[in-house]
Amino acid sequence: MKKLSLFFIALCFIKFVNAQSEVNLNIKQAGEQIISKHIYGHFSEHLGRCIYDGFWVDENSPIPNKGRIRLDVVDALKKINIPNLRWPGGCFADEYHWRDGIGPRNQRPKMVNTNWGGVTEDNSFGTHEFLELCDMLNCEPYIAGNVGSGTVEEMAKWVEYLNFDGVSPMATIRAQNGREKPWKVTFWGVGNESWGCGGHMTPAYYSDLYKRYATYARDYAGAPLKRIASGANADDYNWTETSMKAIGSRMWGLTLHYYTIPTNNWKAKGSATNFDEEQYFNTMKNCLKMEELVTKHSAIMDKYDPNKKVALVVDEWGIWTDVEPGTNPGFLYQQNSLRDALIAGTTLNIFNNHSDRVKMANLAQTVNVLQALILTEKDKMLLTPTYHIFDLFKVHQDAKYLPITFNSPEYGFGNAKIPALNVSASQDSTGAVHISLVNLDPKNKISISTDLNGLKWKTVTGQVLTSVKITDINTFSNPDKVHNAKFTGAKKSGNLLKIDMPSQSVVVLELK
Repeated sequence: MKKLSLFFIALCFIKFVNAQSEVNLNIKQAGEQIISKHIYGHFSEHLGRCIYDGFWVDENSPIPNKGRIRLDVVDALKKINIPNLRWPGGCFADEYHWRDGIGPRNQRPKMVNTNWGGVTEDNSFGTHEFLELCDMLNCEPYIAGNVGSGTVEEMAKWVEYLNFDGVSPMATIRAQNGREKPWKVTFWGVGNESWGCGGHMTPAYYSDLYKRYATYARDYAGAPLKRIASGANADDYNWTETSMKAIGSRMWGLTLHYYTIPTNNWKAKGSATNFDEEQYFNTMKNCLKMEELVTKHSAIMDKYDPNKKVALVVDEWGIWTDVEPGTNPGFLYQQNSLRDALIAGTTLNIFNNHSDRVKMANLAQTVNVLQALILTEKDKMLLTPTYHIFDLFKVHQDAKYLPITFNSPEYGFGNAKIPALNVSASQDSTGAVHISLVNLDPKNKISISTDLNGLKWKTVTGQVLTSVKITDINTFSNPDKVHNAKFTGAKKSGNLLKIDMPSQSVVVLELK
C-alpha cells in the first residue's frame, strides 16, 4: 500500500478499475493540518526573458503596462491567486548587489549576468520595481539575499531598507527614492544553492555562515523575518542533517531543490516537445522521486524538530529540458506540454500530502523560463498547460488537509513500473471537499466507485485537463489547444461517487 498518512479519523472507500487492477483508496476527515497557500508559490529570476520581456517591458512599449510592468501577465497570475514570488534568483541572487538596483534608473550601474548568458543587466528592474509587482499581484515577496559574493553588512542594510519604519540611513535613502513607509518583507532567503553556484560551500561552513548573516538580518517592528536557509540539492541528505543539527530553530525554513529531467543526462536532457513514450515514462518516474526526497528529508528534520517548527521549502522544482532550438542556451526557454502539466499536478499532490512539513514551494519559473506558467512573444501572451494546473489546484490553498491512503494501479513500460495514480484532497472554509487526481497512464482510463463514509455531500462538479497527445502544447497560433474543460465523468449514484477518469489527465472535483 502506498501510505500517504498515518492519521485516520473516518474512512471512505474508493474502487479504481482499469484493465489490470482494482484499488482501494481511503480519505479521512479533516484534522487541523492546513495545506499552506505558499506551497503554490512561484519564482522569477534575472534569467533569460523572465524579467525583461516577461514582466518588464520597454519604456515606450505599446503593450499595456503600469510603470513598465506588463498588465496581461499580472492579470493572469492574479487569477490563480499567486501567494508569493521569489526574486532575484537563483544563482543570480549571489552576484546581485541590491544598491545597484535603486535610485534613478538612468544612474544605475550596469553589470554582467555571468550565470545566464553573459548578457548585460541594466538594473532597471530592482527592489522598488519588484515590490511594486508584488503589490499589483497581491502576493508576498520572497527575497533571496546575497551570501556568495555579498557581505553581512549588505544584507543587513537591505533588510533595514525594506523593513525599518523610523529614522535611519537606509530609511532616509528609501524615502529619497520615493517610498516613505517600509514594505515589511518577511520571507528572506539567506543565500541560494550554497553547495553550488552560491559558493560551493560545505554544509558545516554554510551553517556557520548562515548564523552570522541571519543574526544581523534584524527583526524590525511589524516585520519578523522568516529566515530561510539554503538547503540540499536533491538527495544530499547529509546537507539536511548538518543544517538541522547546526542551525535548528534559528531558521524558519530549509530549502530543497530538485528538477525533473527526461533522460538522466544533464548534458542532453531531452526535448520539451519531441519525445516518445519511453522518454515520457522515464520523465514521470523521475518526477515521482519527489515523494522519496520529501519523505527522507522530512524524516531527518523530524529527528531534530519533532514538532515540525522548521518548514521544508521546495523553492525550485519543475521539469528542465533542452532549450528550444535556435534560442540562447543561457536563457533556458522551453515549451510546455501536457506532460509538464501532469508533472505539475503530481508534484503539487505530493506537496499537499506532506503539508505537515512542506510549507512553501516555488515552481521554476514564472515567465519564459523552464516550466513556465506564461510564454510571451512581443505583444502576444499564452498560458501553458502548467498554468492551467495551478488554476485547478488553487482550491487547495489554505484548506484543511484530508489524509489519503491508497493502492495505485501500475503503469508499466518495458520491465519498469510506476504508480499510475496520485491523489490529494482538502476541505475549504465553506465545507466543500476538493479531490485532485492525476492519471499518468497515457493509454488506460481509471473508473472509480466510492462510498464517501463520513463526508456529507449532495452535488459533484469538476474540471479536467487532458489532450489527444502527451506532446500537445499551446502555441501563439493555437494558444488554447490544452486547457481546462468541464468534467462530466463524475456523478452521484445513491450514496456512491462514480468517476470515469481519462488517460493522461488531471481531474479536480468539488463535492458540496
